[in-house]
Amino acid sequence: TSALCLLIPPHHYNNNNMIKGIIIVNNSGKPRLVKFYQNVFGEQRQQSVIRRVFQQVSTRPDSFCNYLEGSVPEWGENIKLIYRHYATLYFVFAVDSQESDLGILDLIQVFVEALDKRFENVCELDLIFHSDRVHYILDEIVMGGMVLETNINSILQAINDQERMHNESMKKVQQSDSVDAISTKLGAGRNW
Repeated sequence: TSALCLLIPPHHYNNNNMIKGIIIVNNSGKPRLVKFYQNVFGEQRQQSVIRRVFQQVSTRPDSFCNYLEGSVPEWGENIKLIYRHYATLYFVFAVDSQESDLGILDLIQVFVEALDKRFENVCELDLIFHSDRVHYILDEIVMGGMVLETNINSILQAINDQERMHNESMKKVQQSDSVDAISTKLGAGRNW
């Protein structure tokens, strides 16, 4: 598939995560970002979850509320799907039933705002071609199924700081450096 799927290692699983998974799919059901915070083992089961979630949210008219309660067998009973439909993309957060619907809708808005500011009018192609940056932005907001940050200015500052450090490190590597010189700078010597 075209989506980048990231699984958290099994020793980090915690069934008490407030966020079970985040799925971004387009209007055709193609996943553009998938991140599971609670175990879904095997590609077939992951694809099944993505299909099931897409079928549930895509069949609802836009005039309906943006959350629905139900069951995703891989995550158990009492799961809520809270989502926003922006242009060609569904941003879906699967959460524990005790979570605030409005709080998660606000979290989705913060994520989309951060993407929009980073990519200047974010679109589906940004998610496809810059998936590493999208994951970095998401990791500034949610990690391990728990919310880390909701302040858009703090999120953008962290993103800008990371990009600045990346650019500075790239300036240190000169174009004329050979592979051996670069590997030596990285501490690998000739064994790289």
